[in-house]
Amino acid sequence: MEQNERLNYLVNAFLAETKEYQRPKEELSTEQKRALLRALMNVRLPKPMDPEVLRIQDEYLLERNRERGIHPYHEIPTVAEEGSQHPYGERISLWQGDITTLGCDAIVNAANNEMLGCFVPLHSCIDNCIHTYAGVQLREECDVKMKHLRMCYGNTYVQPVGLPLLTKGYNLPAAHVIHVAGPIVYGRLREKEKKQLADCYRNVLDLCRENGIRSVAFCCISTGVFHFPNEAAAEIAVNTVTEWIRENPDCMERVIFNVFKEEDREFYQKQLF
Repeated sequence: MEQNERLNYLVNAFLAETKEYQRPKEELSTEQKRALLRALMNVRLPKPMDPEVLRIQDEYLLERNRERGIHPYHEIPTVAEEGSQHPYGERISLWQGDITTLGCDAIVNAANNEMLGCFVPLHSCIDNCIHTYAGVQLREECDVKMKHLRMCYGNTYVQPVGLPLLTKGYNLPAAHVIHVAGPIVYGRLREKEKKQLADCYRNVLDLCRENGIRSVAFCCISTGVFHFPNEAAAEIAVNTVTEWIRENPDCMERVIFNVFKEEDREFYQKQLF
């Protein structure tokens, strides 16, 4: 089956799952079909999928991710190679791009406390993008783990700020996804939120150590819609990771600070160079 055939098959299969969305009356372009498939994946509740549909989804996403380009972490220069004098610069990279294209042991998802991904169709947040290119299995695994936690802690349980959740990466180039909910800043930035953000980075790295994960890419946790000031977030991220590597010198081969915006790149460069 060719890629366009897979795309057509999947659009029809996802539409057939629900009565809420009708088949388009006009022929769609490839880009429109991709957008429609993504939207249908975004709104789909966590549940098992027909094995044949799942097989074709995986074939489609693996090829789609290859088309988008994969960036293995060992091909990304360290900040030491770029001239940084940071004491652990040979283990740290600063990379600007799409985190869903990174090939490493784990990427970090800036999640919400429900841990089920973003349900807003075609939303540009990292949570939405990661779930889109991983496939529907990711939301299902998150749901299974959250249901287990609710059995332990009660039906109102949500994941606390700074406590990471580890899942497989499925069709992503990364082997795992580490989901963590960062602090939300309302008004003035307080010491409480600073500590919570530091906890996000430290707890993710502890989880990596416990699971033999030796390369991890961090997004800019809590910036954007969570309103953590970008420059302060970069300072906390670099300081916390630096301290953790100092305390755990043999546990991490590469930490990648992944940024998307130019302003974030400048803030991290200020901390690392």
